[in-house]
Amino acid sequence: MTLASNSSKFLVEIDGLVVEGLTDGIWTPIVDGVRLTLSKGEVLGIIGESGAGKSTLGLSALGYTKPGCRIRSGTVKFDGQELTTMSEPELRELRGVRFSYVAQSAAAAFNPAHRIIDQVIESAVQHQQLTARDATIRSEELFEQLELPDSKHFGSRYPHQVSGGQLQRAMTAMAMGCHPDLVVFDEPTTALDVTTQIEVLGAIKHAVHARSSAAIYITHDLAVVAQIADRIMVLRNGCLVEQGDTRSLLKNPTREYTKQLLSVRTLHKKPTIAKIGGSVLEARNITARYPGTSNNVLENVSIQVKKGTTVAIVGESGSGKSTFARVITGLLMPETGEIRYEGKVLPPAIGDRSKEQLRRIQMIYQMPDVALNPRQRVQDIIGRPLEFYLRMKGKAKFDRVTELLNQIELPEEFRDRYPGQLSGGEKQRICIARALAAQPAVIICDEVTSALDQLVAEGILELLQRIQRALEVSYLFITHDLATVKAIADDIVVMFEGAVVEQGPKDVILSPPHAAYTELLLTSIPEMDPDWLSKLIKGRRQAASIE
Repeated sequence: MTLASNSSKFLVEIDGLVVEGLTDGIWTPIVDGVRLTLSKGEVLGIIGESGAGKSTLGLSALGYTKPGCRIRSGTVKFDGQELTTMSEPELRELRGVRFSYVAQSAAAAFNPAHRIIDQVIESAVQHQQLTARDATIRSEELFEQLELPDSKHFGSRYPHQVSGGQLQRAMTAMAMGCHPDLVVFDEPTTALDVTTQIEVLGAIKHAVHARSSAAIYITHDLAVVAQIADRIMVLRNGCLVEQGDTRSLLKNPTREYTKQLLSVRTLHKKPTIAKIGGSVLEARNITARYPGTSNNVLENVSIQVKKGTTVAIVGESGSGKSTFARVITGLLMPETGEIRYEGKVLPPAIGDRSKEQLRRIQMIYQMPDVALNPRQRVQDIIGRPLEFYLRMKGKAKFDRVTELLNQIELPEEFRDRYPGQLSGGEKQRICIARALAAQPAVIICDEVTSALDQLVAEGILELLQRIQRALEVSYLFITHDLATVKAIADDIVVMFEGAVVEQGPKDVILSPPHAAYTELLLTSIPEMDPDWLSKLIKGRRQAASIE
């Protein structure tokens, strides 16, 4: 199929779009009467909280709806052609060639059994745009443009052999391999640490402008979208709240909801509380590596968590934060060092720990989508640890599930729902309830808000703080978000390349003078200035050239 010439000045025109989703047998609007236009070479930012319809709108621009959704009315034109009336074979000719999509989770987008280069060139080869050899050459050029290391050989690695930020950039290379006219970026930096986020944002901005591609950039973070978008649309509950050029909208938002999104970046600070007694959890001189490797991932790491307090572990991707959590939970045995709970040494392997030792240290994971069994109802998910650890059954278990739902501020009718019927924030609340069901003393929170929009994340953080005040539970909070750290931490541990750079009370660590790496993290937090990213990258390159 050959597209007709576009008489319009816009590459993308959406008018009166209504997209519905099927819930309990009823079709309800997800996107309701939205209109947008996009010119070639322009970047449109779409922001809003979870459930606003951002991703649905972005996918609709590609003529696609998720299973269980439908386009009820409205038009979606790409280069003058109506996508909503095209057949699936016609759309397949366009997807990956004229337009492409970059998802939020690079790990889920790549097949772990195949090398990166084979997946990056697949679309260009299958659509007969390029030979495998030419597609490989183009991909290597994109790898270099996206500042990936050793661009000639980077693609020979498997997905698990590169960092999250590198894999996210590789997915951008995959999306841009056929030089598409339109790329939809769906939260591509949400789960990345601040330093990696800067690299990926800069690489995306450069790649889009170098090829004069149009782009739709979906995010919940106004400061992030400010760095890359020419215009911004604000969505809420599937409807347009307001839109405008980036500088004007950031300077003078007219709607209260937009003002709320702007202000939520400053989270309420946790009040300083007195340290209660001795340590509940302690790691001493932990050195660890993964089986079959020779390099240490952790090097002589020691921390202490006191009762009723929160210790935040911060650092960029690959710094060893999540590996440290695996050691504490017994999923990875250390080479040297020991973990102590209430002064007693824990067996290093999870299989050697007693049920009581397992119960006392629980974990909440980063991605609630993959942490919950989609085939189990909420009551079964929360009820499992009640049975396993506390031997609760029947009415006692039923009543306790109800209490836990009340504690996480969800209505009792949620007990009969499946994870697929919940929003991202609701799923994470269920993960919190599951951890609380075991009545732990310590909860390891591994990037628990990184995949959530700011309004929902703030609600989760406030919930965790209320639970801590009520139950005196201790948190080991792994995060790359320093705004979150300022809000919830009592103590901070800064990690880099598997070692502790510095640690201490929050007020001490966040007050200058900072260690050099801590300073790097603090200066990498995006600001509400559209020129911030360009100035930061320019300044760092100048500093590097002087060195």
